[in-house]
Amino acid sequence: MAHAFPITSLVIATFNWPQALEICLESILRQNKMPDEILIADDGSGKATQELIERFRSRFAVPVHHIWHPDEGFKLAKIRNKANVAARGEYIIQVDGDLILHPCFVKDHMTAAKPGYFIGGSRVIIDQEQSLRILHDKGIELNIFQKGISNRFNGIEVAALGKLASRVVKTTNAYNIRGCNMSYWRKDFLAVNGYNEEYTGWGREDTDLVFRFYHSGLQRRFFKFRGVAYHLWHKEADRSGLTQNDDILTHTIQTKAIWCAKGADQYLAESRH
Repeated sequence: MAHAFPITSLVIATFNWPQALEICLESILRQNKMPDEILIADDGSGKATQELIERFRSRFAVPVHHIWHPDEGFKLAKIRNKANVAARGEYIIQVDGDLILHPCFVKDHMTAAKPGYFIGGSRVIIDQEQSLRILHDKGIELNIFQKGISNRFNGIEVAALGKLASRVVKTTNAYNIRGCNMSYWRKDFLAVNGYNEEYTGWGREDTDLVFRFYHSGLQRRFFKFRGVAYHLWHKEADRSGLTQNDDILTHTIQTKAIWCAKGADQYLAESRH
């Protein structure tokens, strides 16, 4: 019997790195199962990114939406909220625009989607030299045996083994979450009011979302051997706001918060629904 896939939106976060976004979009074109729509959550990129998205629109058989707001510093939580509210899918796969996705990436997430659960995936790390070569050559044929690759175990894609493992292995970790590789039901995201926009700068907004998922009763699916993604090297983001962000996260954990006051509900009135 054929697997019934949920209606799925792929949300790609980006900011002023069209060269990486181009590689990411090329890898999405090679997916063996396409999402029902693509939304690019753009945290204030310039004209080059807009032009790139326009060029790619005609190459996709599914709608490609550019969700943009002006550059006001690191506002990833805000632009993800806007994109997820605008999404028409019942299920959301969330990635960053500096990933190269394995051809089975979207299908793996869609196959593993299960009511009452969310998914936090992992990534393979590409070093600086290899990343620069990929960006120059625009080559996306990657494997775990290449030079310049670490976290190789995360690059093993055996869907059947991953499905079997998810039945017997439980995970309750929230601190190893990677916002660049997640998926969840849109209704579950809205039920906790999405990302908390009180976070400023890099760090912890994904972990906060996961704790509120847990507090609301959701479970995390074990997701190894599936959803393989390769992460291009880039300089570390400014982490000067991390202490303040850690304080917000501590409060979320200690109060077992489910809802955040400054979240996705701000954008529901202006959504496409």
